[in-house]
Amino acid sequence: MAIRMAQYGTKHGHASGKLLAMQDNADVELVGVYEPDAERRAALEGVDGAYDGVPFLDSEKDILDDASIIAVASEGLNAESLEQTARIVEAGKHVWYDKPAGDDWGRWKEVVQLAKERQLQIQMGYMLRYHDGFQQIAEWVKDGMLGTVYSVRAHMSTHIPPVAREVIGASHVGGIFYDLAGHMLDQIVWLLGRPERVTAFLRNDSGQVPNFSDNTLGVFEYEHAMAWVDIAAMEARPMARRYEVYGSEGSAILVEPFEPGRQIRLCLESPHGSYTQGEQFISIEGPSRQTTYERELEAFVGVLSGERAPDRTLDHELLVQETLLRAVGKIEG
Repeated sequence: MAIRMAQYGTKHGHASGKLLAMQDNADVELVGVYEPDAERRAALEGVDGAYDGVPFLDSEKDILDDASIIAVASEGLNAESLEQTARIVEAGKHVWYDKPAGDDWGRWKEVVQLAKERQLQIQMGYMLRYHDGFQQIAEWVKDGMLGTVYSVRAHMSTHIPPVAREVIGASHVGGIFYDLAGHMLDQIVWLLGRPERVTAFLRNDSGQVPNFSDNTLGVFEYEHAMAWVDIAAMEARPMARRYEVYGSEGSAILVEPFEPGRQIRLCLESPHGSYTQGEQFISIEGPSRQTTYERELEAFVGVLSGERAPDRTLDHELLVQETLLRAVGKIEG
């Protein structure tokens, strides 16, 4: 039997892709979408694209009070999604929650604690968890093939217009780092755990939107390792996104750009299994962004149906957000 799901909100940058993933998943019955902004709803209804033919619900009660809907995709703006997610969890429903998890650390902890108490799943929308390249590198690290990791470097810049920077900057300290760094922090804390010290440089260098951090760097220190994430908002397209992991016995670099990312440069001090000493290039599938959304949903539905364990714990989801908020100065340390 298909799992009945709905979508709350449409303003997140990933919202239409997540909606398409639900429409295309045979194990999901999409009930409809609730968008609290009437003007936004009017702009979407009847327009070709992901929302064409999708029922729009008149009230959040159509989702929250319907016991047959067991899971909800939370796709509101970052400024509104945490409270929307809180109401979904309070209604006893699982959440496929797009990133990041708000600015209010105390509130996010309350939501996660309630989910734990009610045995509800919250899966954050960090789609690169389901990218073949990131998964392969994590597997090599966890297996010890790269030795002791001492450095992780991630570059995830973007190109967004000033109007988009104004929307983000109006609500969030940290600017583009707040908006995007969680994708890389999800990988970093998965490999290295909680950083001992966090330092960030949040600069406005384009001058196009005052007080918006558009050129940023986060440094995450561990006992025997450092990780750094740099993100700018005005990189020339196409962006040269890159992910690098260095260990005492080898290194792995997801050759830019990491979306789709069809090749890993692997360098080993000694042979390991089918891999040779020295430099080699490993071909991978390099999935599209939409494919990673679909894999996210497959994992989420698999957990709800009891067919698989969560790929990340709720404590991991907490740690990613704590690390992000430490970097943008919402939490000291």
